[in-house]
Amino acid sequence: MRLSQIMPNQLTDEQITKLLYHSTTDDGKAGDCIFVPGSSKAVEYKVPKALQLYREGRANKLLFSGGVSWDASQKPEAVMMRERALQLGIPAKDILTEEQSLHTKENVLASLLILDRAFDLHHLHHLIIVTSSIHSLRVWLTMRTYMPPWITYSLAPVDDRSTKEENWFVSPHSRKRVEAEVHKLVHYAQIGAILDEEQSLE
Repeated sequence: MRLSQIMPNQLTDEQITKLLYHSTTDDGKAGDCIFVPGSSKAVEYKVPKALQLYREGRANKLLFSGGVSWDASQKPEAVMMRERALQLGIPAKDILTEEQSLHTKENVLASLLILDRAFDLHHLHHLIIVTSSIHSLRVWLTMRTYMPPWITYSLAPVDDRSTKEENWFVSPHSRKRVEAEVHKLVHYAQIGAILDEEQSLE
């Protein structure tokens, strides 16, 4: 079944889990850069995962993307992530930031110029995506829709305490987040904003 054909309100919890969590296994490949789209808890959850991969030698550059501000500091997500990485000992020369984007599609589009300036896009081959499991499929499809077709991706998901595969359905708040993500995926596929690919829900 294509993503655009899915009826979100008719999915079982098991089907939602398969759609969002079972396509996000990290293949372990090294890449040119670790790409981290922002979120309200990106500093707490995504940055440590991205730095772990950096220190393991998976890539020698980090790209923090996001222009939304989540607290009184009014600092964009990318700046908050960069500051945390610097505090934890990452050299400034290895950190790229994109500070204008307001959502996932803009994370990708606005990062194109940053990546081109840093690598030249024709020399960029593989990106490692660090985001939540529930967000990974949408980021991956968005990247493949708007990035050059020769670039490939590894998905390295990281979850907060309430949206793990084994507990997302326990809390009404986390269930709402997960179900909203399914609706976004289907909607964006229906309007042509992301690739509309076959999804196995069985």
